[in-house]
Amino acid sequence: MPHTGFMSSAKLTDILARTFGFSSFRANQEAVCRATVDGHDVLLVMPTGAGKSLCYQLPAIARGGTALVISPLIALMDDQATKLSQLGLNAARIHSGLDRERSRQVCREYLSGALDFLFIAPERLRVPGFPEMLAKRKPALIAIDEAHCISQWGHDFRPDYRLLGSYLPALRPAPIIALTATATPVVQNDVVAQLQLQEPARFIHGFRRSNLAVEVVEISKPKRSQLALSLLTPKERRPAIVYAPTRKDADTLAQELSESFSTAAYHAGLEPDHRERVQREFLAGRLEAVVATIAFGMGIDKPDVRTVIHTALPASLEAYYQEIGRAGRDGKQSRTILMHSYADRRTHDFFYERDYPPVDELDLIFRKLDGRPRHREELAELLKSKLDGEIFATALDKLMTHGGARIDFDGNVVRGDTGWRQPYLSQSNQRKAQLDRVMRYAESHQCRMAQLVRHFGDEDDGRHACGQCDVCSPERAIAQRFRPLDENENSLVFAVVRALRSGGSKSTGKLHQDLCANNRVSRDHFEDLLGAMNGAGFLTIEDTSFEKDGRSIPYRKASLTREGEELDKEDVVNILMRDSSDSTVAVTSKRERKRREPKPEVPLSAEAAMLEEKLRAWRREESGKLGQPAFFVFSDRTLRAIAAERPRTEEDLLTVDGIGPAKVAKFGAAVCAICAE
Repeated sequence: MPHTGFMSSAKLTDILARTFGFSSFRANQEAVCRATVDGHDVLLVMPTGAGKSLCYQLPAIARGGTALVISPLIALMDDQATKLSQLGLNAARIHSGLDRERSRQVCREYLSGALDFLFIAPERLRVPGFPEMLAKRKPALIAIDEAHCISQWGHDFRPDYRLLGSYLPALRPAPIIALTATATPVVQNDVVAQLQLQEPARFIHGFRRSNLAVEVVEISKPKRSQLALSLLTPKERRPAIVYAPTRKDADTLAQELSESFSTAAYHAGLEPDHRERVQREFLAGRLEAVVATIAFGMGIDKPDVRTVIHTALPASLEAYYQEIGRAGRDGKQSRTILMHSYADRRTHDFFYERDYPPVDELDLIFRKLDGRPRHREELAELLKSKLDGEIFATALDKLMTHGGARIDFDGNVVRGDTGWRQPYLSQSNQRKAQLDRVMRYAESHQCRMAQLVRHFGDEDDGRHACGQCDVCSPERAIAQRFRPLDENENSLVFAVVRALRSGGSKSTGKLHQDLCANNRVSRDHFEDLLGAMNGAGFLTIEDTSFEKDGRSIPYRKASLTREGEELDKEDVVNILMRDSSDSTVAVTSKRERKRREPKPEVPLSAEAAMLEEKLRAWRREESGKLGQPAFFVFSDRTLRAIAAERPRTEEDLLTVDGIGPAKVAKFGAAVCAICAE
């Protein structure tokens, strides 16, 4: 019989010691456990590594009965169920990696009351009869892990999570605890609303990770694998997790790193038993590094990860924060490095355009629907002249997510509500805004940790610099080189001080316009100098915005600190600048130099030369159809690069120099088909 009354601190501490082997709670855990044990709905936002799992596991044991745990990751379910079983508890899971007979056996164990914990994926609730089976013997507690997946405003929105709220009332009166490490205030409110939590106790705890030194370095893609190897060569920087943007990148980088120390790839394209073996070897310390795709969460808890590296720009600050949080869970000093360049934004824009079709394409599907069920394949056939298969699948998925269509487990679709357009456009705009925020974070010159803390709504703590990131402590950075100012930069520092001393705060763009019109210092270089002044404590730089034509336009504003106000031209200024190995003082921007610099021609193998000829023939035919010159399709240089790289997917094609999302959308399928021959 589930516990429904007050439980003393002594009793909770006894369960903590007897079951989990801990003599005392970590910060904030006891209050969360008490509220959950006593039957309150709870929203818990707590940093990765702070002990969230115990906050549902201990209450589940205290309440008795079976706890239902809903989790989006098979690896996470397997890891947690295994750990609970090792503690002598009966924990089972049902997911797509198990055969049907094993799943049926778990259902029988659940109904008989033999389970302490049942882990399921949210998709399981759409299986006919499964929610009814759960309701026959109601759980004592419902835990929803990675609860940010519920919110369309979050970084990892999943439609099946959004539907959870419709299934949960039948499982009441069990209290619900929603747990996440990455929820902004907007997402927190959305989680509460979507799950229909009843007067929940909210526990929102500190996002600052005081043992993480965060670095960001701008570096071109070809140089990133070598930098990753260099950073991880010292043994004290391992174990490590390296995030790569694609499966191909993960496999390639893992192979390169494995020549120097034990490394393996970990992504959704591998067989489940292979992934499980990699996870097991890494946890046991027999692998020193794992290279994982950003899109596939690892779902592991390894306390001694010393370094986390991102070899490309993440899709959101929420995802980034969660991923760097896998470093230093043991409380010891650890380091995270984010590598990026403007090309990363181009890649994200491609995926954005793929994942968020124009609203007109959703409307094509909506207009074909009515109250009569149509199978999704029949619907796709009706629209194949207007929407290809992949676009149709994406558009239908978005339409269902926002209520414009409803689909049963057999794939039959009927028309939904008419009010789907505005929510879809809002989510699409929010996704774009997430990309913008990541770019601003990477290019900013403010304390890295303080920015993350503010992003999650803690403005007070966000005023305090961490003292150890590449902005606060450039001399300790390991990925980015820094140098003293040269004479011209030193003079420009005092020009900035004079301009701000006389006029108060100013936009960084206005400062550049006023001070650099005659000395040919580029905007990029000037922003780097202001960032160096900020890191040295002479300036504060604030991200703000103004409204124009109904849109919010972001910009940066600089103002002097007290130290800056007191700065005199006779002072020796101790400021360190980011040192680019490709340039000295910039006369043109980094992006402009990259465009202008000629690249050496790639020598082709015999096989690649044959492919180039095939591509040239295709280009002639394509340009003839379009009535355009051949270079309109692809330049000779780009065609040669395609032949050398031999991309097999549109994702691979996007990494070829000279190719952007528009070209991939127009010619990608044809080119990949030729390369696959």
